[in-house]
Amino acid sequence: MSDDFAIVHYTDRETEPFNESAVEHVKLTAPLGATEMRVNAVSLDPGEVLDPHAHERQEEIYVAVTDGQVEIEGTVHDVPTGGVVRLGPDPVRGLCNDTDETHVWILLGAPPVGTVENFGEYVLPDETDG
Repeated sequence: MSDDFAIVHYTDRETEPFNESAVEHVKLTAPLGATEMRVNAVSLDPGEVLDPHAHERQEEIYVAVTDGQVEIEGTVHDVPTGGVVRLGPDPVRGLCNDTDETHVWILLGAPPVGTVENFGEYVLPDETDG
């Protein structure tokens, strides 16, 4: 029987600064022992935004723990509790919260480019692009 597994609850972990965004994340990659993907939890209070960004090579999956909103290429999409969003590397994406409720997300990224502290290949849109 293999012991290569981990069970971690994001509410048991402290939030940490995230270099690429003002929104703090719960970094779950190391506690889970994940080596093939990055895993974070994010909680957005009303009015908060996870900065729009893209990745050079990283695909991402966003899982809505609560109802939430994701902005993709300038369009806001409502995502119901349990909804799953897949994003290839290129689309500019970010989380937003234009409601009166807190939104909670689990974010998964693969391959795990950069390091746990510095995601690397994290691309912020050029202000002149939009």
